[in-house]
Amino acid sequence: MEIASHRRPALGRDAGWLLGAEIISVFLAFLGQIILTRTLLPVEYGWLVLAIDVYASLFLITDLGLPTLLARDGSNRPHAVRHAVWRTYKMQGTAFAFFLLLALVIQPLDFFGQDAPEFLAILGILISFIHIASYSPRTALRSIGHAHQEAISKVIERTVIVCGYLMLFWYGSADVILYGLVFFIGGCVSVFYSLFILHNLTSTAGFKENSEGLGPDWISNRVLFYSALPFAITLSILPYVIRIEKFMIAFVSNVDAMAVFHVAQLAWLAGLVVPAALRSSLLPVLGAHRHHPEQQITAMNASLDICLGILPIGLFSGYLIVEKLALIAFPEQYFDGSLGGNAIELFTVLLLGWAATILATPTYTRLQTHYNPWRFTTFIAIVALTALLVGWFLVVSLASSPHKVLMMGSLAATISAIAMLVYSIVLSHSWNWVKQRRDDWILATMSSVLIVVGLLSSTLIWLFGLPLFLFIPRAVRAVKSTLS
Repeated sequence: MEIASHRRPALGRDAGWLLGAEIISVFLAFLGQIILTRTLLPVEYGWLVLAIDVYASLFLITDLGLPTLLARDGSNRPHAVRHAVWRTYKMQGTAFAFFLLLALVIQPLDFFGQDAPEFLAILGILISFIHIASYSPRTALRSIGHAHQEAISKVIERTVIVCGYLMLFWYGSADVILYGLVFFIGGCVSVFYSLFILHNLTSTAGFKENSEGLGPDWISNRVLFYSALPFAITLSILPYVIRIEKFMIAFVSNVDAMAVFHVAQLAWLAGLVVPAALRSSLLPVLGAHRHHPEQQITAMNASLDICLGILPIGLFSGYLIVEKLALIAFPEQYFDGSLGGNAIELFTVLLLGWAATILATPTYTRLQTHYNPWRFTTFIAIVALTALLVGWFLVVSLASSPHKVLMMGSLAATISAIAMLVYSIVLSHSWNWVKQRRDDWILATMSSVLIVVGLLSSTLIWLFGLPLFLFIPRAVRAVKSTLS
């Protein structure tokens, strides 16, 4: 397929594909969670979530940061990405073997003081392994201009998982291990699809170049390891930024309360796939313009326009979907306070954190392409430390009841997201860029706060946030200008 060599990453086109895939995947993921919550007991559901999150956090460092380097450098030398994928697999396999031994020794699920279902730890390890294996081929597809194939692989994964859940539900199975196994199988199918497509697209002689051609960071495994080390350390910290409140709630309260928080987080995390998709499409573009600051600023402006247009849609549609459908989709116990709190109320608090994460997309991605990768590591470390301190103060020290534990967990997650926005602006040296668009930033931040306060208090204050919809026409123009 020689046409692959003529394709280049394009912000609007790739963001459209990835965002569309994430929306479909989110819908399928929600359907899967509905099946799980209606089939499994809250304690079993909580353990499944905890096992996946704990081992994903532990093993993510075995990614070694290599797919991030591939996303940054691959678009400049697409003919070398095929070799790069297999090279990253060899290095990641060695790292995974080491951390596998570590996991078997420390048994991280034992730290939560209750007996986890048998074999759940093994499934958590397998799921972590297959998800890490998916990153390199997907990144390679995106870097050679085929983000649509990455998008398809994500949809395939979720489709297989939900179909498996439906089969187990149809046959009346309530075995948490079987549901975990289906999750693993879905990841396997996605990885095999990505590798198959990548092989077909790069099967010609022109794509057989060695990965050393990707740049000076790729000249040897030793240099590659140290070049990617900042991103590897970042990845070892990053999961805790999102999950630290969940772990604290499970530690301070119980697994049932954590399950309520997880249901609230489901919708929030579903929303976070939007900035994640935008960052994924923006990273190769900013990486290709590392030597051209003016073109970087142009791409950041287009990205911010898209983010501002998405902001009102996400805030209002997210709240309406959760408020109207959550009670129908999930069991009542997650909303009536019997397990400690109301998932809808928690989600509304988290909405402001989602808004901050959306607005951080351009500066966050700019940090990823900085000449000094340790700057991005420093950024994530500071965000994680902030999340730890804020979470410890609000959840562990300040909360005095199960309901307050859950509310403080949501507030801590939101404060951490706002801190991430501020830190990304400071460390990427983007204050001048922010000042150039100060009116947009003021309107976006004030309107977002008013919308969330109004929705949380059930008052009409949210009406003062309606000017956010003025950003949508500009977002449409930005998408059209970056389609190719």
